[in-house]
Amino acid sequence: MSQRVNAESLKVFCVRAFQRVGVNEQDARIAADILVAADLRGVLSHGVAHLKRYVDGLCTDVINPHPQERVVVENLATATLDADAGLGQPVSYRAMQKAIQKAQQVGAGFVTVRNSNHFGIAGYYAMMALEHDCIGLAMTNASPKAVPTFGRHALLGTNPIAVAAPASKARPFVLDMATTTVALGKIEIANQLDKPIPAGWAIDRNGNPAVDSHRTLDEFKRNVGGGLLPLGGEGELFSGYKGYGLAVWVETFTALLSGAAFASTTYPKTFEGEALPANIGHFFGAWRIDSFRPPEEFKAAMDDLQTLIKSAPKADGHDRIYIHGEKEFEATEINQREGIPLNRKVMDELHAVAQQLQIEMDF
Repeated sequence: MSQRVNAESLKVFCVRAFQRVGVNEQDARIAADILVAADLRGVLSHGVAHLKRYVDGLCTDVINPHPQERVVVENLATATLDADAGLGQPVSYRAMQKAIQKAQQVGAGFVTVRNSNHFGIAGYYAMMALEHDCIGLAMTNASPKAVPTFGRHALLGTNPIAVAAPASKARPFVLDMATTTVALGKIEIANQLDKPIPAGWAIDRNGNPAVDSHRTLDEFKRNVGGGLLPLGGEGELFSGYKGYGLAVWVETFTALLSGAAFASTTYPKTFEGEALPANIGHFFGAWRIDSFRPPEEFKAAMDDLQTLIKSAPKADGHDRIYIHGEKEFEATEINQREGIPLNRKVMDELHAVAQQLQIEMDF
């Protein structure tokens, strides 16, 4: 069972929670907006279901509530920021703003971030470029949950890639994807709902297909082996090495280029097992369309491309071909109107956060 919650009420609650643990109002509002945006778009694995994770990190100083961000290096088209172990969302928002500003000035801008944390939904940042007649790109590395092709121990993150490009009359093209077969959040949701996972999403500690969501998450947490499979699946038959290659590519751009931790060196712990700052890396890019051709022409062409794809013959049993981002835009319209559906376990966690922080919960 799920309960629908008004998006603005949910946002207000998240702001209260972040501020109660020391985050300044501006950053609290940015982080809350990004969390709720994920839920509105139906990406429930990256929304308020993660609030308790952030609150716990801020309470233990694993996430710095008062970061002093700094520019490490900068020139006309590029920059690297150090997040000082703060929340991933505010620094990522500002990094994407900087990439867009550079694109407006010189045609393209690229900004990396190091010493950061989980930044939520990658598509949010890529979509920031749309209103500026730019194409946007956002990537991040993550905790080691994915196995390399022919491996059985997780070394790489889900390492998502998001790209957004504007259209004219049609909706924007928004691709937001993990480089694994599924994001870890889908297994977390299956665990919350007490459901199994399909064979092909992950392998267990012995390298066999994993289907028990509880056991799979437990093995991941204990780091005893197993992990998510790269996009394409196990081995080489369905080109799993391509997803594996994309994951390494994301590590290169987000971590090696910025100076962040990479692969299994992210989310380090002390000898006693205490968590240390994650040192996650991000990469943001923006391209000004008029550096290549008039934006109106590009956006009209994007409309034509979408029309061509959507009007193609349909497979048996299907009456529609979707463009990337289309389902999420439609989910946003429904969830803005009817409220965001949150399952019982997420609601229980939000109640626990409210009780822990002694804040009001107006839903």
